[in-house]
Amino acid sequence: MERRTFLKTSALASVGLALSGTAAFAEWKPRRPVNIILPYKAGGGTDSYARAVSSAGDGLFPVPFVVVNKPGSSGITGAVEASRSRPDGTTVLLTSAGSFLLTSLLRDTDVTPLDSFRIVAQIGKLTTSLMVPMNSPYQSLDDLVADIKARPGEVRWAHTGNGGFHHVAGQGFLDSNDLEAVGVPFKGGSATRAALIGEQVDFGMIGIQQAAGFENELRPLALNSDQRDAFMTEVPTFAEAGYDAVDVSSPIIMFAPKDTPDDVVAGLEAAMKEITESEAFINAMAERGNAPVFLPGPEAEANLRSMKDNVSSIIGALKSQG
Repeated sequence: MERRTFLKTSALASVGLALSGTAAFAEWKPRRPVNIILPYKAGGGTDSYARAVSSAGDGLFPVPFVVVNKPGSSGITGAVEASRSRPDGTTVLLTSAGSFLLTSLLRDTDVTPLDSFRIVAQIGKLTTSLMVPMNSPYQSLDDLVADIKARPGEVRWAHTGNGGFHHVAGQGFLDSNDLEAVGVPFKGGSATRAALIGEQVDFGMIGIQQAAGFENELRPLALNSDQRDAFMTEVPTFAEAGYDAVDVSSPIIMFAPKDTPDDVVAGLEAAMKEITESEAFINAMAERGNAPVFLPGPEAEANLRSMKDNVSSIIGALKSQG
C-alpha cells in the first residue's frame, strides 16, 4: 500500500475521534508530566514511536509526555531505572519488548519484562525480514535455500547483534528448515543494511522498514510475520514462500513499574489507545513505513509469554554455543 493511500485511509478511519481525553482518563488524572524512558539512543525505530506518542499526546492527554533517552547494556540500563521509579504513573518505559525479552533470557539481568513491570499496552511492532542485495543472484527464497543446501556453512548472513530479535528470528528460520549458514553481527540496523548493500554478506535479517528509500539497492525476499506488511505488500511471508519460521518479532510496549495501581495502568492504557488511533500518530508512523499496532495490556502480555515459549529451544542452543 502506498503511503499516500494509507494516510488517506487512516485519516478517514480517524474521523470522529474526540480530541479530549476527559472520559478516558476520568478515573486517573495525572498532575505532572509523564516521563517516557526510552532505553536506546535517539533516532532509532523505537525512539520514533516514543516521539510520536509525545507529539500526538499534545491535546489528547492532560499533561505532556517527555521522552528521556537512557541507552546502555542493550536496553537494560533504562529498564532498570524505570523499574525503580515511583509507581505513580509519572515514569514509564517504552521499549522494543522482543529485544528486552531475549536479552533477559540470554543473560542474567536485574530486570525482566514479565516479572519486573506491569504491561500497559502495545502500540507498535517491529518485524524482521530476509533481504538480499539487489545484485544478488537470489531472485527468490527458493534460490537462497538451494544455495545454502549446496554450500552448508559457507553462506554468510547479517543481523543486528547476537541475541537480538533479528538474530533469533534468522536462526529460527535456519533451524526450522535444517539449514546451516554463518551469522555475522553488526551494530544496529543501519550498519547491517550498509553491509548488505555493500555485499559483505549474502543475505540479512533486518526490519522490513529498512528497505524504504533503498528499493534500488535491496530486495526483500520474505517477511517473518503471519501477514504481509502494510506498505511493502509485495513481500511474501515465510509461510507464503513455503518455509517454516519461528514467530519472533519485537512489539513496542509501554511498561509501568511493578507496583503501579490498577487505575493508573488503566488510564495509561486508555491514553495509548486514543493516541495510537489519532491521525497525528498514524501519519508520523507512516512517514517511517510503520503502522500502529495497539493491543491492551493483557493481550500484549499473553503474546510476549507466547514468544518466550516459541524461542525457548533457540535460546537454549545459543546459550550452549556461548
